[in-house]
Amino acid sequence: MMSIANEDPDAMDSVPGVAHEQLQGSVPALDSEADVRRAVEQAFDYRGDVAITTRGGRRIEGYLFDRRADSPVLDECILRMLPADAAEKVCIPYADIARIEFSGRDTASGKSWETWVRKYSEKKARGESNIRIDPEKLD
Repeated sequence: MMSIANEDPDAMDSVPGVAHEQLQGSVPALDSEADVRRAVEQAFDYRGDVAITTRGGRRIEGYLFDRRADSPVLDECILRMLPADAAEKVCIPYADIARIEFSGRDTASGKSWETWVRKYSEKKARGESNIRIDPEKLD
């Protein structure tokens, strides 16, 4: 059996990356508990800021970094955010969420393994050596 270390990486098959939904700018419907749970999971996986509007009218924009959704009771599930305009973390019960907006730029949009390989191959085809693929600057 041939060891993977001896294989030519340029000749190896690649596995397609995970397809992410284009959520930037969207506002999902929150008509049921299942809708709220699904939207919070999407917001947790999102790689940008979200804006949460509570039932009391408070709007909090920031990065959703944690959620506790293991309870079957919606009132016992919470999400945790790092607000864009404050240093303190915020906890919001799922039952208090009136609206979720995917407000911030998806910082990883368009940055896939296939894009990296294409750029690498283009540079290699031009005869470049010591090839680096640098990340795009964030706005």
